[in-house]
Amino acid sequence: MNLDETVRKRLEAAELAVLAPFAQKTGETAGRLHPEPPHPHRTAFQRDRARVIHSRSFRRLEYKTQVFLNGTGDHLRNRLTHTIEVASVSRSLASTLGVNENLAEVIALAHDLGHAPFGHAGEEELDRLMEGQGGFEHNLQSLRIVEKIEAVYPNFDGLNLSYEVLEGLRKHEASYERLHPETGQREAFQQTSLEGQIANRADEITYYSHDLDDGIAHGFLLPEQLEELEIWRKCARFVQKHFPHLEGRRFQRYVVRSLIDYEVAEVLHESSRRIQEAGVETSDEVRRFPKPLIAYSQEQTEMNRELRRFLFQYFYYHPEVQGANDRGCDMLRRVFQFYLHHPERLGETTRRRLEEQGLERTVCDYVSGMTDRYLMQRYNEIDL
Repeated sequence: MNLDETVRKRLEAAELAVLAPFAQKTGETAGRLHPEPPHPHRTAFQRDRARVIHSRSFRRLEYKTQVFLNGTGDHLRNRLTHTIEVASVSRSLASTLGVNENLAEVIALAHDLGHAPFGHAGEEELDRLMEGQGGFEHNLQSLRIVEKIEAVYPNFDGLNLSYEVLEGLRKHEASYERLHPETGQREAFQQTSLEGQIANRADEITYYSHDLDDGIAHGFLLPEQLEELEIWRKCARFVQKHFPHLEGRRFQRYVVRSLIDYEVAEVLHESSRRIQEAGVETSDEVRRFPKPLIAYSQEQTEMNRELRRFLFQYFYYHPEVQGANDRGCDMLRRVFQFYLHHPERLGETTRRRLEEQGLERTVCDYVSGMTDRYLMQRYNEIDL
């Protein structure tokens, strides 16, 4: 055994010693679709993380819309900053609950790879354009990217990520099928791992709290409107009690910061209670459990629903946001239709998928992978 192999085996042994019994251990992975020898000094999930971070799809997230069109403001979030924030919250939740931080993090890093240009408006437009052809949904597109579209390795398409990462990206599926690493038998499960559930919950925490922050920073969400929210009032009282001198924008920013901390603490409290009551002792027992174990309390669920409705009412459908998104969707639709009529203008790598995937899906893959600015550039260049 050389030194490098000792490093990886030491890391896997540390997981067995430190992680909770219901955590997904790297040494118990179901493996990859295309078998590969273990990396000499990295665990499987550390290796997956590197593959995601070094992918082209990950780099393109920097120029994809979160809510505001890319380039609207230097301090507003884009898909990449959102993804990094989700990964940070995921690691925090996983560490506190004693489960696999590396797995939770890589699921978080990959969860938005399939987002279309122009945010959710772009996703809805692509779904309309693909009506009758399977539609478009960014979670499923993230899977397509890591399983088929990324072309890096000589012997297979995609990134060949571990089963547990792919499982965590299938967050809207009704059931999951896992190949048991010891018996080789397939078993259907109702849930994903705790690490997959954590990444999903961290996405929700991060998404709404940081959209709230961006809406305030851009002047779309006013103080009197924020007071409508129970969770805002609760966190504002906390800040006023401990920092009575804060006011204005600094006060609002710290309320948002406190809101994130509050949401994380609530998830940890409720999830710990559920895990203890469920009595799960292995990661597969988590998967067999009839309902998710990483969750909010009922009270917190209601407050978050109120927050979601608030953001749709005052922010996502704000005329300035909606107008920019409508213009973006019009460009997306025209570019999509151009490539349907001129597939010879697709990229060389993309054209090779035409026979297998069909024209519409191939064009959808190509257009959905564009950044906001590249799609606008193509719109201005091609003869529409």
